[in-house]
Amino acid sequence: MNNNKGFIRENLAVGFMLFALFLGAGNIIFPPILGQQAGESFLISIIGFLITGVGLPLVAIVAVAKNGGDLQILANRVHPKFGIIFTSIVYLSIGPFFAIPRTGAVSYNIGVTSFLTPAQQESWVPLFITTLIFFSLTLYLAFNPTKLVDRIGKILTPALLAVILLLALKAFITPMGEFGEAQGKYIENAFSESFIQGYLTMDVLGALVFGIVIVQALQARGIQSSARQVKVSIFAGIVAAIGLSFVYVSLAYIGGTSPSAIGYFDDGGHIIAASAKVLYGNAGSIILSATIILACLTTSVGLLSANASFFSRLFPKFSYQTLLIIFTLFSLAIANVGLAKLISISLPVLLTIYPIAIVLMVIALFSARFNHAPIIYILPLIVTAFVSLYDGLKQAGLEVTAYKNVLAYLPLQEQSLGWLIPAIIATTIGIFFHLISKK
Repeated sequence: MNNNKGFIRENLAVGFMLFALFLGAGNIIFPPILGQQAGESFLISIIGFLITGVGLPLVAIVAVAKNGGDLQILANRVHPKFGIIFTSIVYLSIGPFFAIPRTGAVSYNIGVTSFLTPAQQESWVPLFITTLIFFSLTLYLAFNPTKLVDRIGKILTPALLAVILLLALKAFITPMGEFGEAQGKYIENAFSESFIQGYLTMDVLGALVFGIVIVQALQARGIQSSARQVKVSIFAGIVAAIGLSFVYVSLAYIGGTSPSAIGYFDDGGHIIAASAKVLYGNAGSIILSATIILACLTTSVGLLSANASFFSRLFPKFSYQTLLIIFTLFSLAIANVGLAKLISISLPVLLTIYPIAIVLMVIALFSARFNHAPIIYILPLIVTAFVSLYDGLKQAGLEVTAYKNVLAYLPLQEQSLGWLIPAIIATTIGIFFHLISKK
């Protein structure tokens, strides 16, 4: 019993660290809009969202920990070229393509817009000024890595949790209203739609990258045994999963009960900002704004540094500092398309790569039993990519009729989950071929 208590006490810090890594302010904007859109279908919708937003990231942490803690090592099991390409796509997705620009856009939507007039909100100038200041600070802090960002992060994660807790308690004790009717795709496909919306958190992609951070932290604590690292990673993943579940359920509930008080919005940033004002007045808006902006800043610095470090190793001709500048300018430009547009641009890409990431990490959990045979990875990844690419093209409005006809009879295809059954069948075939080849 004492050993169990000691294990829990010793490794809670790792779990809180992992939770802090996951809890980017961008994660705060998706549950509220899910709550608004799901309405009376709240329960089934939040279950679907938690599977992709919490359950699968936990699986990813375990899969990466069992395979050395490095995404590229894991992806190399398929082929070295695939390892470079896929790892680069994951880094760019949680970096300058989507996640870093989103930190700037969220800072504007939650931290600034509630203090602007409707006319000012229509202008591009406030967004540009906000993101220019935001990314200038990001670049400065990434250029001058000090313990300042670390300390701010350690203070901000509890502060952000406290703000969410206060909002949630007030929303539960004195709800803004009743759950409304389900909207759009949530009317008939609440589960599958919320499952897909969970992709937008990018938590699975983040988990694939965070694995190396956890392993390094454990090694620094003197934990060198691979089996021990996996055990602690699972424990840390459970701690992070509990924290994320609380955040997602609370914010989704706030969004679900908000329509009668604030109306409907097309992004979660406006929902949570308007809800904070209803629940706690102007003071609530100011506290929420300050906390979100600072949380976004630390997330942005961390992601920018991680991307610059990875690509400077991949392309030694480009220095860390040069890549910092390039990625910052690129992120600034992308952030100025606006949060709603940024989300709509990212979804086709995530619909394409998320299923590939899911299949890769699930196979990694058991591939050691089959000596990590490439055939076990290659076949399911090929069929998954074939189906998920169509889903991405369809979301982008580039449907190809012949392509559509080929996939039309797949189970769950209408729900953008048509890759699931083919991936299972292809994995089974890959295992069969591997066993035959051994004999």
